[in-house]
Order: sequence, then structure tokens, then C-alpha cells
Amino acid sequence: MDFITLLGIALALAMDAFAVSLGVGLAVAPLTGRHLFRLGFHFGLFQALMPVIGWLAGITVQKQLAAFDHWLAFGLLAFVGGKMIHEAFKEEDQRETGDPTRGLSLVVLSVATSIDALAVGLSLGMLGVSIWKPAVVIGLVAGLLTLIGMLLGRRIGALWGQRVEVLGGLILIGIGTKVLLEHLLGA
Repeated sequence: MDFITLLGIALALAMDAFAVSLGVGLAVAPLTGRHLFRLGFHFGLFQALMPVIGWLAGITVQKQLAAFDHWLAFGLLAFVGGKMIHEAFKEEDQRETGDPTRGLSLVVLSVATSIDALAVGLSLGMLGVSIWKPAVVIGLVAGLLTLIGMLLGRRIGALWGQRVEVLGGLILIGIGTKVLLEHLLGA
């Protein structure tokens, strides 16, 4: 596989991570280096590991995963997005101080944004392509675009005020809906 094709695949896979990181950048205030590192590292790591897992799983698991992977991605993104929207409408003293770059939210977002990388790994395995170079490039591109998305989200949040969590939640739900519709409609 030539590098331009690989870079195109990596950029396409990183678009979900970029969009989610925009939403996280909107929701986290103040955005620190720790937030940037945690989300960038985990999104990059999961984007690198999922193709390897898919590649190792092989053809036998592909049909079983294809039956529900879109529902899983939709459910995870809708859950986290709905939680962000719910938090945005709470009074300031009732709001949870949850950080989407920590704990279960971090794992859920990392898995949800990297499920399509699993399918790419399955495809590369069926084509007999070595997975190691693609996994590294996919992970690095996803990590970089995550950092860019968070920084852009922070700038947008500074301009729009504190309640932009609704926008971040809607972005997550929109991404989940897009994944679901693309699969159901065969687009």
C-alpha cells in the first residue's frame, strides 16, 4: 500500500476523532495540557490498536461484527452526547464536574471513535497487507487531529460562552447517527 493511500485512510478514520475532540474542547474548561495529552494519546492509541485487532480477528469474525458495529458506535456516542446535553441544562451548582478525558467517558469515546478502524483492519487482513505501518500512521494521524480538534473547540467555546456543551453533545449524537445511517442506507 502506498503512503498517499495510507494517509488518506488515516485521515478518513480520524474524522470521527476530530469531530468528537471538537465537542470535548467545547465542554472542558479550562482546557489543560493534561486534557490534550489524555484524549490525544487515547484516541491515537485506540485508532492504532483497533486495526490490529481487526486484522488479527480475520474473516470469521467480520460478519458477526458487521451486524452490530454501527449500533454500538451509535449507542456509545449518543449516550455520551446525551449526557453532555443533560449536564448543560443543569443549574451551575447541580452540575457534575465530569471530565470526558478521564475514566469511563474516555474509554467510551475512544472505542466509539475507533470502531471503523476495526473494519479497516479486517479489510487489510483479507487483502494480505501488513498491519504494522498502517496502524502506526493511523494512530499518529488520529492523535494529531484530536489535539487540533480540542484546541479549535476551546477557541470556539471561549467565543460562545459556557453552555456550548449542548453543541458538543449534538456533535457526538450527529456522528453516531451518521455512522448508523451510512450503514443502514448502504451509503
